[in-house]
Amino acid sequence: MIRLRLKEVLEEKGVGMGKLSRLSDVSYSTIFRIVNDPTYSPSLNTLERIAKALNVPVSALYEEIPD
Repeated sequence: MIRLRLKEVLEEKGVGMGKLSRLSDVSYSTIFRIVNDPTYSPSLNTLERIAKALNVPVSALYEEIPD
């Protein structure tokens, strides 16, 4: 299973959800949902825009959890 770890990356970078929304041009509601809804599956395009805004590889935004 894949788990998005955007909340942790935001804390590490010291960036809030509002600032990330502006930097990545991804709606605040989408970022809020990624952070707070473990069942939400954003598009690869969205993850790429978020990763670019945070200056991290897309792979930093998720982790694999054994089933």
